[in-house]
Amino acid sequence: MNLTAAAVMAVSYVALIAAHEVADYWLQTPCQAMTKGGPGWAGRAACARHVATLTATKVAALLAAFVVTGLPVRPAWWALALGIDAASHYWADRRSTLRRLAALCGPGKAAFYDLGAPRPGHDDNVPATTGAALLDQAWHKGWLFITVLILAGGAL
Repeated sequence: MNLTAAAVMAVSYVALIAAHEVADYWLQTPCQAMTKGGPGWAGRAACARHVATLTATKVAALLAAFVVTGLPVRPAWWALALGIDAASHYWADRRSTLRRLAALCGPGKAAFYDLGAPRPGHDDNVPATTGAALLDQAWHKGWLFITVLILAGGAL
């Protein structure tokens, strides 16, 4: 057993999940949140700005955690891991991509994706979360696990 890799995995996950929550909910601007899934360059740019802020927050959290714990910083592994994480986050946050994936998983998953969304022509009260938001966060957290595995692999 490689204790350094295990420590990197544990510390990385704690840092990344905290950074993810802060950046995805507190640091994301209303403009980014409302525009990032939209069509054209405006939507792509808003999503890219959100992902850049998210990734910078994750780098800061990892750096703080690694400095405090004395774990080795491996820039190439961090760039690889966080680059993959950023790409997966951008892909999902464009929204139509995640919706298409849900549809490919079958009608039940597509219906879950649409759960809680306002219906056209109705004055629906939107709940605190929706199926789309839950699938979005599950996607991000799954990729955070892959990110952590890559970071731990750099400690071997």
